Amino acid sequence: MKQIEIYLSKLASHSELYSEAAKKLGAEHIDGGDELRRLLSSVSEDVKYMIYESNEDIINDSVREIIGIFTEAAEESAHISAEIIEDEFLNLIDSESHLTSDSKPRSLVHRDGELHPAVHIWIIKRKDMGIYVLLQKRSHEKNIAPDCYDVSAAGHVGQGEEFRSTAVRETAEELGLKIHGSRLELIGLLRNSYTSDNIIDNELRAVYLCREDIDISKLVLQSSEVSDVCWAEIDELLAVMDDGSFKHCLSLEELAMIKKAVF
Repeated sequence: MKQIEIYLSKLASHSELYSEAAKKLGAEHIDGGDELRRLLSSVSEDVKYMIYESNEDIINDSVREIIGIFTEAAEESAHISAEIIEDEFLNLIDSESHLTSDSKPRSLVHRDGELHPAVHIWIIKRKDMGIYVLLQKRSHEKNIAPDCYDVSAAGHVGQGEEFRSTAVRETAEELGLKIHGSRLELIGLLRNSYTSDNIIDNELRAVYLCREDIDISKLVLQSSEVSDVCWAEIDELLAVMDDGSFKHCLSLEELAMIKKAVF
């Protein structure tokens, strides 16, 4: 059976949404619901439509209308089936490392290995003669690198978001730590790719420092993301990263960026 993927972003306009449907259905143009219904009524081969709906907590009447039309068509035609999938949409990054307005469901971005934006937030403190970084231990439930030590907080930049506000949000969500965007120091952009099973996570990361001596006993960890946190002196951390007993997904390049920014 032929499968066709259609991406319905709740941030898109009526015309943009129907243009997406037209492109995926091989039509030059679809004006609205009536024309989409006529087009679907003429389908004479078995087709499964995978309808991806973005997960913003808002209402988009055009998204609802299009989903309703595909659902009705699947009920009325033996040739058509439709599956509705809610997913986070990510904006894509072009070949020149520019953030674009094109968006795609996160699961498909990871399936196809497309470059997309992310943030890494390193919380650091000085103590005695050393620089300490806050590490999180990734939850056992994570699809990528479960039970591994990682950056203080991290996440994807959702469609319509920007890097710094995403960094603020992710730190609050994962650690229960509310920080002002002005406390974040951008120390560079870093491209990184990770492949595991059917996931290709190809990211352009904005790497931020937050110089904050926090009491980790007061953090409220997001259990689905983080199982534990600890402080680690950066040179001691670098010394054990090649030890097979220390499970981590840390970047040597990022740790080098931190040392350059601090010293």
